[in-house]
Amino acid sequence: MKKFLKWTGLILLTLVVAVALFIFSVRFQDGPLEIIAGGPFTTGTPAAAPTDWSFLQDRSTIEFQTLEPSTSRTVWLATNDGKLFVVSGYMTTNYGAIWKKWPHYLAEDDHIILRIDGNLYDQRLQRIMDGPDVMPVLREFNRKYGAGEPTSIATITDGETWMFQVVPR
Repeated sequence: MKKFLKWTGLILLTLVVAVALFIFSVRFQDGPLEIIAGGPFTTGTPAAAPTDWSFLQDRSTIEFQTLEPSTSRTVWLATNDGKLFVVSGYMTTNYGAIWKKWPHYLAEDDHIILRIDGNLYDQRLQRIMDGPDVMPVLREFNRKYGAGEPTSIATITDGETWMFQVVPR
C-alpha cells in the first residue's frame, strides 16, 4: 500500500509541475492559447480601428492584450449598433478572483490592443454599468453563447459581470 501511495503521489506531483510549467511557458508565446492567457502580441499589422464593429457579430472570440501587465487572452464578444463589447463574468466568486484578473488591470491602464484577423487595433476598454446598450448586449451574449434565460441587468449593476465597451484610444 505504501508503494502505491508513493507512486500515486509522485505521478500527481509530476502532473502538477508539468501543468504549471506549461501555463508559465504560454506567457512567453505570441498571444493566448485558447482559454490560457499568453504573452504580448509579437505578430500582426497595426491598423486603423473600424467605426463599425458589426462584421464581428457572428465571431465567437477575439484576442486582446493588456499593457500592464503585458499579457493577452481570448474573450467572448458582442456587438450592438456597430459597437463592440466584451464581458467578464464570475467577478464576485472565489474562482473568479483567481481566474479573472484582467478587469482589475484596466483600473490602472485601460489601454488594450485587439488582434483580429492579423490586424492590431489600439483601443481602450471602458466599463459600462448602465445605459441603453446593457440589455441588448446581454441578449446578444445569450443568443451567441446560449446561457439559458437572458441575464438580468442586476448582474452588471451588482458587479457579478463586468461589461466593457471597446472605444478609441
